[in-house]
Amino acid sequence: MANFDNEKIQEYLKSGAVVLDVRTDAEYAEGHVPGSEHIVLDRIPGNIQTVKDFGKQIIAVCRSGARSGQATDFLKQHGVDIINGGPWENVDQYV
Repeated sequence: MANFDNEKIQEYLKSGAVVLDVRTDAEYAEGHVPGSEHIVLDRIPGNIQTVKDFGKQIIAVCRSGARSGQATDFLKQHGVDIINGGPWENVDQYV
């Protein structure tokens, strides 16, 4: 597993960050961070404004950290304050 910045994750959560889960509908249905937002990775480009409208910092999560990393890189390019939280369970432990 890649090394995710757990201190930064906790810092973002304390400031009210939104957890954005980019896994598939089936994966999300199997379990997710309570209160998280769900937008499948391939739908992110069409939902940039939706993400911006959350009006908060974002922590992206998926199963391993790869898809959330792609979402993080993409949304950062569009001015979103976002970090890669990695696997959703990694963030769930702090919620």
